Amino acid sequence: MTRAAEPIVHIDDDRFRVTEWRFAPGAETGWHRHMHDYVIVPLADGTLRLDMPGGQQARAELKHGVPYSRRVGVEHNVTNASPEAPLSFLEVEVVDDALAGRRRATMERLMAAFNARDLDALMACMANDCAFHAAAGPEAEGRVHRGREAVRAACAAIFETYPVAAWTEGVHVVAGDTGLSTWRFIGTTREGSEVDVRGCDVFAFDGELIARKDSYRKARA
Repeated sequence: MTRAAEPIVHIDDDRFRVTEWRFAPGAETGWHRHMHDYVIVPLADGTLRLDMPGGQQARAELKHGVPYSRRVGVEHNVTNASPEAPLSFLEVEVVDDALAGRRRATMERLMAAFNARDLDALMACMANDCAFHAAAGPEAEGRVHRGREAVRAACAAIFETYPVAAWTEGVHVVAGDTGLSTWRFIGTTREGSEVDVRGCDVFAFDGELIARKDSYRKARA
């Protein structure tokens, strides 16, 4: 029976996963698909056999300390092709891209919640210790609302002020712990005044939830 390679996880956080793979002669990882970009750092010289979809095979010659990289989506079974010598390498996966994707999804859900006027869904996007910096107010940061109750009340006030409102043309970008959403707001106040303006939100994150929503928008002149 084929032996399984032994994975030892050294680091697993919101940015990287570092796994040491140890192969006895003939040991294999089993079929798997890489969900992140990754780097392989050989810890010994050796040869890997790579079984790939469609019955294809390839061999990779490893040199101690000489790394190589691969993109997300690689699918294969990796086997130590040496009949005698053990083999090991470090696999360094960049998992920050996955967190960025979850944060971008949070921003998308937030915009959808605003358009649905759904306060519960909106607050589900916010961290426990959250804040909302409005586009206008008495302070340099605008009017600052701190805490879940204050943020919820401020968002409810927006819906009260604009019984007709739509946030359109949303574009969402994440860089590290910062997110940026740009949008076009089209709304009508209770007094019948129409608003059509572009703006953006700068977000700070706590995990994949929003810790701070900092709003800016153009002013018509």
